[in-house]
Amino acid sequence: MILPGAIAARLPDLEDWKAQVKCQTGCPVATDAGRYVQLIAEGRDEEAFLVARAPNPFASVCGRVCAAPCEDACRRGVIDAPVAIRALKRYLTEQYGVESSRPDTQDSLRSTLVSEGNRFAFHLPVLGGPSRGAKVAVIGAGPAGLSAAHDLALLGHAVTVFDAAAEAGGMMRFGIPEYRLPRALIQSEINKILELGVELRLNSALTPSFGLSQLRGEGFEAVFVSVGVSRGRDLNVPGVELDGVVKAVDYLLNVNRGYRMNLGRRVVVVGGGFVAFDAARTALRAGQEGAGPETETGEARLQESLDVARAAIRSGSMEVTIVSLESFEEMPVLRTTQGREEFEEAKREGIRFVTRRGPLRFTGDRRLQSVELRRVLSVFDAGGRFAPSYDDADVDSIAADACVLAVGQKADLSFLHPGDGVEVLPSGVIRVEAETMATSAPGVYAGGDVAFGPRNLIDAVANGKRAARSIHEYLGRGRTRRRAWMEVEKIPTAEYRTIAGFELLDREAPPTLDVGRRTGIAEVEVGYAEAEARRQAARCLVCHVQTIYDPEACVLCGRCVDVCPERCLAFVPLEELSLPEEDRAALARVASQETELPLTALVKDDSRCIRCGLCAIRCPTDAMTMERFTITERFEEVT
Repeated sequence: MILPGAIAARLPDLEDWKAQVKCQTGCPVATDAGRYVQLIAEGRDEEAFLVARAPNPFASVCGRVCAAPCEDACRRGVIDAPVAIRALKRYLTEQYGVESSRPDTQDSLRSTLVSEGNRFAFHLPVLGGPSRGAKVAVIGAGPAGLSAAHDLALLGHAVTVFDAAAEAGGMMRFGIPEYRLPRALIQSEINKILELGVELRLNSALTPSFGLSQLRGEGFEAVFVSVGVSRGRDLNVPGVELDGVVKAVDYLLNVNRGYRMNLGRRVVVVGGGFVAFDAARTALRAGQEGAGPETETGEARLQESLDVARAAIRSGSMEVTIVSLESFEEMPVLRTTQGREEFEEAKREGIRFVTRRGPLRFTGDRRLQSVELRRVLSVFDAGGRFAPSYDDADVDSIAADACVLAVGQKADLSFLHPGDGVEVLPSGVIRVEAETMATSAPGVYAGGDVAFGPRNLIDAVANGKRAARSIHEYLGRGRTRRRAWMEVEKIPTAEYRTIAGFELLDREAPPTLDVGRRTGIAEVEVGYAEAEARRQAARCLVCHVQTIYDPEACVLCGRCVDVCPERCLAFVPLEELSLPEEDRAALARVASQETELPLTALVKDDSRCIRCGLCAIRCPTDAMTMERFTITERFEEVT
C-alpha cells in the first residue's frame, strides 16, 4: 500500500547517472566541463585541456564568447552561483590551445581517447570506418560549417568549404566585436581545421547561377548548407528610411571589416522586437511577429544589442542607449549567468537601458534627429505568445544621431531553386530533421542559424558535428550505432577528501580591463591567473562522484543522515515511496528472497548533495561509499 503524500522516487539507470553531470547534459556538444574543472583544481591542466577540446573544434573561441549553457545547468548555482566554467576553459586554452605556445597539444586527440571524464559519441577521436574519400561541399565558413568540415575531414572525406566573404569565420568574425574575440585567435582555430586537408574557397558565394545542381555537376556527393543569417530584418515604422537608421548586422559587418561608420555621438540601439519568428518558441525568445518553429532567441538578440552598443562607444559614440520592449525581468538573457555578467559590463561602460518602450516613429529632416518611443503595456499575450500592446498616448522622445536596429536577421537563400527540393519554411529558414540535419533533398543537409534562426555559437558547432556524422553515414550507405558502457571506481573512504572550505568559495568573474582603458579593439576580459583558476575550479561539486549505499552492510544507525550538512538523506518505510511500478516490482522480488519484515529505504535528493563525503566517513560499516562513475559512448559500424 502506498500512503498519501508518498515521496516520489526511482531506481537510477544509465541515463540518471549521465544526468547527474548537469553541466555536460547542458552543453550542446556534451563537453565534460565538470571533469576539466576538477582537473584544474588538481593542477592537471594539460589533461583538463584535452577533455575540453575533445568535443569542440572551437574550444579557444568558446573560452571567450560561449553563452555557457553549462553554467546555467551547474548544480552549484542552486546553492549560490555556478562555477565559472567558460572562463576556466579560457585559462586552459591560453596554455594549450591554438593561441598558446603549444598549439599542437590537441593533435593527440585524432587517434587517442582522453583518459578522463565522460567520453560521449561525438568526442574525438571519430570513428571513420570504411571511407571512399567522397567529395563533400560545405556552404558557409562559420562555426557550423567549419565544425562539419573538421569532423568530415577526420572521417576521411574530401571537404571543400565555400564562403562568400574574403575571410572565413562567418559571424564569429563579422558579428562579434574584436574586443570580445580577437581575430588572430579565430584565424588560428580555422588554420588548425585547414591542416586536416580541408579546402577553403573564399569569395565564392552560391548564386542563382551557381547553386546546388552545379555543385553536383562538379562531383560533390553531399552538401551541408550553413550560410548563416547575414541580412538584417526591416522594421515597419515611419521614418525608418532616414539616414542614420541602420541595421545591426550591417553595422557590425562594417565595423568588423574595418570600415568606420559615423554614427554621431548619440546612438539608440533598438533590440528585442519586431521580427517574424515562430510563436511556439516565443516564451524563450522575444521580438517575433509571424509563425514558424524556427526562431531567434532572446539571448541572441540582446547579445547582439550589447555588441552593437559597446562597439558604438568604441568608435566614438559617447551616448548609447539600448531600448527594449521587455522589462529586465522578461529578458531571457538576464536569466543566464553569462548574460548577467555581460549586462553588468555594459552598464559599467556607460550604456543606458530603457525598457518597456518600443519605437513609434523616427523623426528628422532627411537625417535622423530623434526616436519616439511608446510605452509597452505587455509584451506577451495570456498564452505566452509575442503580441506586444502599446499605449500610444504615453510617448517619450530620445534625441539621436543614429539608431541601430537589432531586430532580427534572415538568410539569403536566393541560390536555391524549386528543383533543388530543399524546403524553406515561411519563417525563411530551411526545414531540417533535428536529429540528422537532413533537409527534404537527399544528400543535402543544413544547420546553424540558416536552419534554426540565430542561436548560440555552441549550438552551431553541435549542428555541424551532427551533420558530419549523418553525411558520413549517407555516403557510406551504411549505419553506425552508439554503444555505451559505464565504469565505476570505488574511492577508499580514507582517501576521499574535498578541498577545505570549497563550499564557502564565492564565484569571481574573470578580471577585466579598467573602464578607462577600454578603447578600440583592446580585449576587455583578461582571464584568470593560475591561483584564481585553481580557487574557482575548487568550487565544483564533483558530480561524477556518487554516494553509493549497500543495504547489506547497513545497520540503520542513521549516522549518515545526521551528519549530512545539506539534509539530503533520509530513511523512510518502503510503503511511503511512490515508485514506478517496474521499480517497485523489482524491489519486491529482491525483498521476498531476503526477509518478510517491513522494509526501509534510504532516499537521497541528488540536487542538494555537495559530495562532501561526510556520510561515508561517518558510516561505521562502509555501507556508504564514494564512487566515481565514468560513462563512455562510441560509434561502431553495424555490419
